[in-house]
Amino acid sequence: MIFVTGPLYSGKRTFAQRLPGTRIAEVQALAAEAEDLEKLAEELSAYDIVMATEVGGGVVPMDAGERAAREAAGRLACLLAARAGCVVQMFCGIPTVLKGELPLC
Repeated sequence: MIFVTGPLYSGKRTFAQRLPGTRIAEVQALAAEAEDLEKLAEELSAYDIVMATEVGGGVVPMDAGERAAREAAGRLACLLAARAGCVVQMFCGIPTVLKGELPLC
């Protein structure tokens, strides 16, 4: 599995479209509703490409529910990165491989 992460509108989807396989995007939204993040990470790792928007930067929300959702999203990202064979961080449309190697396309 290739885990692609980065800020909103950083080019994650455009980058992932060039890679073969099944993909799922915006998985950080699933984390807020998940009762078991380990189980969710295991289910998501069945996809070839998993994309998540980094939500931990910036101003911390005052609402406790929003803070909990961000915490869950960050924990899910850690679980996915640990399971991934390749982790790519996107920033300004530039992919940086943090772990593993990208397959040749």
